[in-house]
Amino acid sequence: MIGASAKLKEKLTIDTMTAHVHREKLLSLFEEGQTGVLYLKGAELMYRHGTDYEFPFRQESNFWYLTGINEPDYHMVLDLKSGNYHLLAPERDEHYAVWHGKIKSNDEIIEQYEPDILHTANKLLTVLNDLNPDVIYCLNEEQAEFLEDLNRNFNVDTDTLQDAITYCRCIKTDGELTLMRRAAEVNNIAHLEVMKALKPGMYEYEMKAIFDYHQKRHGLLQDAYSGIHAGGKNSAILHYTDNTDLIKDGDLYLIDAGYECEGYASDVTRTYPANGKYSGMQAAVYQVALEAMNKTIDAIQPGVKMEDLHLASSRIILAGLKEIGLVKGSVDDLMDNDIFALFFPHGLGHFLGLDTHDVGGYPKGVERIDRPGIQFLRVRRELLPGMVITIEPGIYFIPALLEPALENADKAPFLNTDKLSGMMDFGGIRIEDNLIITEDGCENMTDVPKEISEIESVMRGN
Repeated sequence: MIGASAKLKEKLTIDTMTAHVHREKLLSLFEEGQTGVLYLKGAELMYRHGTDYEFPFRQESNFWYLTGINEPDYHMVLDLKSGNYHLLAPERDEHYAVWHGKIKSNDEIIEQYEPDILHTANKLLTVLNDLNPDVIYCLNEEQAEFLEDLNRNFNVDTDTLQDAITYCRCIKTDGELTLMRRAAEVNNIAHLEVMKALKPGMYEYEMKAIFDYHQKRHGLLQDAYSGIHAGGKNSAILHYTDNTDLIKDGDLYLIDAGYECEGYASDVTRTYPANGKYSGMQAAVYQVALEAMNKTIDAIQPGVKMEDLHLASSRIILAGLKEIGLVKGSVDDLMDNDIFALFFPHGLGHFLGLDTHDVGGYPKGVERIDRPGIQFLRVRRELLPGMVITIEPGIYFIPALLEPALENADKAPFLNTDKLSGMMDFGGIRIEDNLIITEDGCENMTDVPKEISEIESVMRGN
């Protein structure tokens, strides 16, 4: 155990070689001989509502991807003609040193980040004027306005660079996958410890505290998103973040949470019985969600479209709900009437990377499908090796969806009113794993028990 713990605490970063690979990958998308420069502005420190309360710094994802720098106030310029990487570092004075610590020397910055040419940030206009680009490619209108404030004569393009970086980030490099496996490794530990600790009478925020503790004791300090720790009927609130209620005997407890390793996210969901034993209906519904999860993962391979996986998962859910008597009619008719969207209203999964809902889910020209449930799918494209996705089917009993449907002449004939009317406080069940698409299927990075027997065994202390 000592060796394993030491391994987990070992420092991993987006190293200079990984960032160099990312820059080369980006440059390869521009035609040989194409001129101009790529400009990205790094993030600045943020403060709360005009006070000196400083939020933890987190670099803008595209900038981090290309530089490996998680410090504020940097800029970068990439010259398409020469390929030179210009890094512009902030000038720090003695006041900065007093409040924030040691100031890196130029030599230290060059050694750590390996730019071709280092400048101070106040020389940005000089650098751009010396390069004299016919066009500056930047990420968005905000960065374009920043450049215009320097010199309104620049010709700025705000579309090309965002599309190019998004294309690059969709397929992960080996360095990225190393960081994502580390994030998943720690996440697996934290989720397991939460499962072991859960008892009726605990508060949702206590479960969050346990989860956060095990992430941080292994060196992951930044949550990838707010995190959901939902007991009872709160587990049917898709983006529940209050995390303040008491978890009662007989409740389900849904945890959807993950941390970052050097910016790279893990995002896992599990649903446990608070008292350690699923009730009859809880077990029946859980098993339907688990079957949808397992069969969907089995179907993953390069070339499969996410919308096809979503619809196949929805069919499995409806067939299972029919078998336990909550819906009625043929599965074809249930699908044609979008009954699945009453119980599974969100998308099957999303890209994962430097952002939890990572970029690239909708290639240019691809629109959302205007259909209940599937309209919220975050990825609509064929899966390719090197992509990282989540698969997260869910089944929820949401009064705001079910109560109107029970009164709707088109929906009600497919619903078992007697049973569903008594399930408005049931909550919801979601199971989510993180997958790397491979040449012949996928690598599942999530290793947290999800079979009913395994979960109940862990919660008994076995």
